[in-house]
Amino acid sequence: MKKTSLTSSLLLSSLIITGCVANNSQGQHYSRANLPTTNTPISQTSRTTTNSTVQKSLAYMYDEERLAKEVYLAIYAKQPVQQLTKIATKAEVRHINAVKDLAVRYGVPTPYQRAGQYQTSHIQSLYNELYAKGIRSKRDALEVGCMVEVIDVEDLQKYTREAEQANAQDVVQTYNFLLKGSYNHYWAFDRGLKQLGVSNGCCSVGDRYCHSEYPQNQRGGRDNGQGRGQGRGQGGGGWR
Repeated sequence: MKKTSLTSSLLLSSLIITGCVANNSQGQHYSRANLPTTNTPISQTSRTTTNSTVQKSLAYMYDEERLAKEVYLAIYAKQPVQQLTKIATKAEVRHINAVKDLAVRYGVPTPYQRAGQYQTSHIQSLYNELYAKGIRSKRDALEVGCMVEVIDVEDLQKYTREAEQANAQDVVQTYNFLLKGSYNHYWAFDRGLKQLGVSNGCCSVGDRYCHSEYPQNQRGGRDNGQGRGQGRGQGGGGWR
């Protein structure tokens, strides 16, 4: 009886110890399974932030590229300055399409809008202001060109930095191409003003639009040299 009792006690102790170990092991497994995986939520948040940042810039730049084309053509109908129509009908069409392609890739809607009408209220106000100035004279028309290109450069520089931080290399590449075009356009309008006798070119519009540091003759930012400015003033480039 003693032997049987001792055996039973040992067996019972073994079962208790085994059960405790099993329960502890299960408890540890459950806890790990329910811990948030560090990479998963951070990765998802990062992607959401990236897409949101890029989407906002693409929506804005789509309207801004449309503005450049449409205000140039609208002013040209009143003040037939050749730089306006050549830039609008060659370069800006390509740039609108480039941004639109990216917009589709990033799920940004680009609904049809009549020329001179924009979803972004700031772009709409800017268009109205630029058009009202540009139709007054050839000088005003060329100055509007300077203004549009500087605004374009400022926005593209900002959005390129954001795209770099978001690691959206396709967007960075496209924005850099657009930047080169805006530099070339700026110098084309600058030359046009100087040919009208405005000795300080785009600087005549004010300090914000005076950018001697802008690079000139940017490769990849123009249409194979088509549409060169009237004469061969400073800057030499073409239209993007």
